[in-house]
Amino acid sequence: MSSDSWPPQLKDWVAKCLGQMTDTNRTEAQAELRQVIADAFAAHTLWTTDWAGVQLQSLLPKPVPTFTTTSLKRKTLETSMPSKKAKKSALKNAGIQALDPNDQAALNRRAQRFQREHELERTKHMRGSPSYVRSNQSTAHLFKEMSLSRSGSPLGNPDDPEADPNVIDWDRATIVGTSQEIFKDYLRLTTEPKPEQIRPYPVLQKTLLELKKRWREKCNYSWICSQLKSLRQDLTVQRIKNEFTVQVYEIHARMALETADMVEYNQCQATLKTLYELGIPGQVEEFTAYRILMLLHGRNRSELNLFVGQLTPRQKADPAVQHALGVQRALAMGNYHKLFELYLTAPNMGAYIMDHFIDRERVKALMVMTKAYRTIPLSYIQNVLGFDTLDEARILLVKHSAAFFTNPQAPDSQKVLDCKPAGPELAKAFEEKYRKILIKGAI
Repeated sequence: MSSDSWPPQLKDWVAKCLGQMTDTNRTEAQAELRQVIADAFAAHTLWTTDWAGVQLQSLLPKPVPTFTTTSLKRKTLETSMPSKKAKKSALKNAGIQALDPNDQAALNRRAQRFQREHELERTKHMRGSPSYVRSNQSTAHLFKEMSLSRSGSPLGNPDDPEADPNVIDWDRATIVGTSQEIFKDYLRLTTEPKPEQIRPYPVLQKTLLELKKRWREKCNYSWICSQLKSLRQDLTVQRIKNEFTVQVYEIHARMALETADMVEYNQCQATLKTLYELGIPGQVEEFTAYRILMLLHGRNRSELNLFVGQLTPRQKADPAVQHALGVQRALAMGNYHKLFELYLTAPNMGAYIMDHFIDRERVKALMVMTKAYRTIPLSYIQNVLGFDTLDEARILLVKHSAAFFTNPQAPDSQKVLDCKPAGPELAKAFEEKYRKILIKGAI
C-alpha cells in the first residue's frame, strides 16, 4: 500500500525505530521491525495499534554487567596499574599496533572513519524526526508500495536491485475481487480473503446505487447496514481509497444518524477523518460540523478546543460549521434561548446529533428557570425549550419526576408548573442521568 495507506502514527514509529538503529543492532532490529508490521497486518490491527507504545526488544539498551563488592576487591588486589611500557607490550602482543604519527595513510584512514561515523550519527538524528520523514523525498522509499506474498511473507523480492529489503511491498498481493454479486451480507473476516468472495470496484459502484435506491424506498435499515458494512469491507480489503470510498462512508454515516445508530456513525466518522486528512475530497464542512456537535455531546472540552483551533477559514465560513460553533457558544454562555433556536434551525442532519443531548440541556435550562420563577406555564416551556407539542414538554417533566402542576386536572394548554417542588427533582435527575456520558461506538 502507498504511504498514505499507513496510519500516521505507524509512519512516525517506523521513522523513530530506524533512527535508533546502530551498526551493532541494525540487522536484528530490522528483522524484528518487519515481523511486528507483518503480524499487525495479518491481525488487521495496523490502524488500531497504539504504535507510540510499541517497543522493539532489539533496541532496548543492553544490561550492564554488575559486580559484587567482593569480586571488585579481589580484582583490585589481583591487578595493579600497568606501566606505559606494559601497555605498549600488551597492545603489541594482541596484534594491535599503536598509531604512528608519521604514517600518513593510517592518519587518513582514521580521519575517514570518524567522518563516516559523524555522518551516520547526523543522519540517525535527522531520521528520528517525523517531519523529516514526511518532508524529505529521499526517504520516500520507506513508505512505498508494500505487499504480502501469497505464502504470507511480508518481504519483497530481495533480488530486485531497486527494492529496499527493509520495506514490505504490500502491492504484490493486492486482492482484486472477481465476484459479480450485487448484494452480500457482512461477515467478519477470520481467514485470508479470496478474490472470488470480493466484489471489484465497478460492482461496488452498482451496489451503492442499488442501496441508495432501496433506502429511498424505505427498506429495512438492518439489512441496508449489513450491506454497507460488507461494501466497506470489500473496499478495505482491496485498499481502495478515493472519492467513492468517502461517498460510501458519508452515506452510511447519514443513514446511521437518521436511525440513531451511533455505533456505526462513530466508526464512519473516524474513518472519514482519516480519509479527509489524506486529501480525498468529500463533504468535509458538513462532517466537521457533525464532529463539533459530537464533541459537545461528549462534553470533551479539551479535544473540542483543539479541533476548533485547527479549523481553516473555509471551514469557518461554512453555514453548518458556523451553526455548530454557535451551539458551542450558547452552551458555554448558558444561553438556552439561543441554544434552542439553533436546535430548531439546524442544517443538514445536525439536529439528529443534537437530539442526543438536547434533553440534558432542557433539564439544565429548567433548573435555571425554576430558580427564577415561582410558576411557569407549560406553553411557555414548550416555546422556549423547542418542543414540538405540549405533550412532549409534559412528558419530559414526568420522566424526570418534576411534573408538579398547580392545576393538574387542567388541559395541557392551561397547565402551570409549580417551580418550588420541581426544582430539587430536576437537580436530582440531572445528577443521576446526565453527569456521566456514554457515547456508543466512540473511538
